[in-house]
Amino acid sequence: MAATKKISAVLLFVLVNACGNNFPVIHDFKNEDFTLLNADSAEMNFPSVFKGKIIVAGFIFTNCPDICPLTTNNMRIIQEKLKELKMGNVEFAAISFDPKHDTPKVLRDYIRIRKFDTDNWTFFTGNQQVIDSLLKVSEVFAIPSDTSFVAGEEKVTFIHTDRIMLIDGDLRIRKNYPGSTINIDEIIDDIQKL
Repeated sequence: MAATKKISAVLLFVLVNACGNNFPVIHDFKNEDFTLLNADSAEMNFPSVFKGKIIVAGFIFTNCPDICPLTTNNMRIIQEKLKELKMGNVEFAAISFDPKHDTPKVLRDYIRIRKFDTDNWTFFTGNQQVIDSLLKVSEVFAIPSDTSFVAGEEKVTFIHTDRIMLIDGDLRIRKNYPGSTINIDEIIDDIQKL
């Protein structure tokens, strides 16, 4: 009888842990850093600047007419829900893959106009080669498509991956979600499991 109880306890332990935070590691940033600029033009090493915290990261460009506004709005909803749950161990990162246009000033204007809460949300731009390297390891694609001129200013649009990444406190990508159509409850639940 005692052996049966021990086996049952071990099986229960294995089952509980299997249903917990056993997300596969998609990519480990442990030995990688990408020097980016935040909206205040300060250099920050992504993702190590957030080591020890869970990171919700999305890839955007500020001229995006469709997917990116949906992605950043979903990130805003996730941020608000986590604040309601008093989960202060989560940082948000929006990384532009259009640094030619998305300068720190453009990011500041984007933040101001859309009234983003930057207490735990950083918007990044930077050197194109560095961003391209980050995109590659994150398996995110951004290909310039149409170019137009508005009031003499070049506007480039991109065909790009619709992505929000969940990165754990050890700087490992644990899960990817479609940024524009993400299931908010799913990512909140996943964050709580980490």
